[in-house]
This record gives sequence, structure tokens and C-alpha cells, in this order.
Amino acid sequence: MRTVTAVAHRGDPYRFRENTLPSLRSALARGADAVEFDVRLTRDGVPVLLHDRTLKRLWEHDRPVSALSAAEVLEITGNGVPTLVEALEVLAAPGSENGNGKSNGNAGGSRIMVDLPDATPKAVRTVVGVVRDCGAADRAYYCAGATAMLAVRAADPSAEIALTWTTLVPPRPALLDAIRPRWLNYRFGLIDRKLADKVHRDGYLLSVWTPDTRRSMRRLLDMGIDSITTNRIDALCALRRGG
Repeated sequence: MRTVTAVAHRGDPYRFRENTLPSLRSALARGADAVEFDVRLTRDGVPVLLHDRTLKRLWEHDRPVSALSAAEVLEITGNGVPTLVEALEVLAAPGSENGNGKSNGNAGGSRIMVDLPDATPKAVRTVVGVVRDCGAADRAYYCAGATAMLAVRAADPSAEIALTWTTLVPPRPALLDAIRPRWLNYRFGLIDRKLADKVHRDGYLLSVWTPDTRRSMRRLLDMGIDSITTNRIDALCALRRGG
């Protein structure tokens, strides 16, 4: 069975609230090679970890994060929503163990997959700048749709990109030339062996999101997927160990 990169989706959300520091730490402890999280900007331009536009689903406050200052977000959530800087600090421990008593293999800390939902070019520049200033650029890669990834490429010509794609219609060659992704990042239900083989023939690595059943994970492992982003990182790592 081909080695697959195990990516923890928003940390370990079945045990801790998604996109929080305890969730990130738990994902590492359970064997994640990389941790994926979502970043949005507050009204005063501070990148924080949150997937939704508002705080309603997770924090029971129906207010968009873009309308709140960073201080207001912290107050409303009881310091539950971390800033990007705080998340990068948690994931920066050199030689941190992956839960199996082994190092994660990166002397500078864990790999980081930064998702940028609804990001404007200005927001992208801010996030990329924070990642760079925190010394995490060599460990980070970015995922989202074409608009955000074009902005990432403009902000950092050397950035590693996983272009999120949600249709079986392939990305246009001109778009791929402009973004220069290393990965194509598909919803897992779209993937079959024919598509997996084509992505590899075209010279890209293939990542998928977010299978949570062992049956789906096994199917993807058998097809030679390069990276799986899942809410059940412990299940994926157990399957991978079992070979």
C-alpha cells in the first residue's frame, strides 16, 4: 500500500471543538502528519481560525467574524478562537511526537494546510505574511478555490498550493499554469482510479477531503491517493499502520 499523508481536518473535531488549540494538539498526538485549519480575518485584520462566516454554529453568536475585532472574538468565545499566530506556535514544536513515540519527521514542526474560505486578495496577503513572519512558510501549504490560490501565488511565488476542485470537469491548462499547484485537492466522492491515474500522469499529487469511514479510506488508499484529509485522523493512521 502506498504511503499516504494523513491530514487532520480542523484538528481532531470528534474530540475537541474544530479549529481550536486543543483540537490541533490532539490531532498531532493521534498521529497526524499535517493539520488543516481554516483562516478568516477579523474586522481589524487579525487572522483567526474559523471555518464559517459567523460564530453561530460553534459559539452560538450569530455575528460574522469580519464584523468583530479580534478582542471581541476572544471575549465572545472565551478565548476559544485562536489567532493564526497562536496556532502556528502550537504546531511549531521541533521534533514533536506523532502519538506513536516517533517524531513527525519535521525538525521545524508539523506540516500545516491553510484553508482560505472566501478569502479576498488582501486577506490572502495578510495570511501569507503572518505565515512567513512566523517562520512557517517552509511547512505550510495552502488550499482553496482558484481565486484564492491565484492570490496566494501572487503573494508568494514559491508557495506550495493544493488547488481545491469540486467538479469532474478538469481545471483549464491556463489556470494550472497561472497557479502552479503541487496538489489537486478533490472531494473524495469524485475520485475513481481513472481520475487518480490521470492526475498522477499530469504530474500532480492528489489529495482528497474528507472521508470519515474506514471503507472510504481503504478505497482511497488502494487507489494510491497521496494525501487524505479526514475528521477521524486516528482511524486513518490505524489503517495506514495496518497496511
